[in-house]
Amino acid sequence: MISVQTECFDVSAEHARLAATPQSGAVVTFCGLVRDFNRSEGVSALTLEHYPGMTEKCLQEIEAQARERWPVNDCTLIHRVGRLEANEPIVFVGVSSAHRKAAFEACEFMMDYLKTRAPFWKKEQSDSGEHWVEAKDSDQQAAERWQQGE
Repeated sequence: MISVQTECFDVSAEHARLAATPQSGAVVTFCGLVRDFNRSEGVSALTLEHYPGMTEKCLQEIEAQARERWPVNDCTLIHRVGRLEANEPIVFVGVSSAHRKAAFEACEFMMDYLKTRAPFWKKEQSDSGEHWVEAKDSDQQAAERWQQGE
């Protein structure tokens, strides 16, 4: 399931949906929150923008790549857009599989690719004003490790 939405999501409900498949021996989830700090202190909110249609297509491609690499039963990828306050949930990635290793790796892969491939733009609001958030080298390096051996 792929969703780009303004509304918050229910982590328990998403976990339960992934766990409902009887063939699943493992469910791995990640829930990202808006931090109250980044490169500057005092971040009060984050505004996310995206290209509707293009973003969902990119997320579907990330999910398809995860399904090609690992034997997963189900995947969920939810990303919120709009204005989010500090400590609000921003992203949910969940994977169910027969085995934990596949579920862990597929979940981490999806999150790493989401951070570097998905067309989202983030603007932080802090005590010092507003500014666009630049991509991090560490995110790119995390994604590149999945490309080794391709």
